[in-house]
Amino acid sequence: MEKQLFTFVVRWLANSAALWLSASLLHLVDDSTSLIGLAVGGLILSVLNAIIKPILIVLTLPAIAMTLGFFLIIINGVVVYLASLIYKPLQIESFWEAVLVGIVIGLVNYMVTITAEAIGKRNA
Repeated sequence: MEKQLFTFVVRWLANSAALWLSASLLHLVDDSTSLIGLAVGGLILSVLNAIIKPILIVLTLPAIAMTLGFFLIIINGVVVYLASLIYKPLQIESFWEAVLVGIVIGLVNYMVTITAEAIGKRNA
C-alpha cells in the first residue's frame, strides 16, 4: 500500500510539473495559475488518469489496435480536456490544445517511469 501511495504522489508531482512545462513552453495552459493551482490541476489529472483512463483504454481497444497505439494520444487529450472542464484555472481552450498538453504530460510520465524502473533495478 505504501508503494502505491508513493507511486501516486510521484505521478501527481510529475503531472504538476508537466502542466507547468506546458504553460511555459506551449502557452496553452494559463501562465497566471499559481503553483497551488498547478498542484491541484496535477492532482485532478492524476485521479482521472487512475480512474477514467483505464476505462477509456478498454472501450477503445479496437481503435488503439488499428492505429498501433497512436490513439492513446487522443485518450491523453480527452483526459486533459476533462481535467480542464473540472478545474477551470487550467483554461485549455480546445481539444487539440488538450492533445498537445497530453503529449507533453505523456512524455514527462514516460521519463518518470523509466527513471523509477532504473532506480528499482539498481536497488534490487
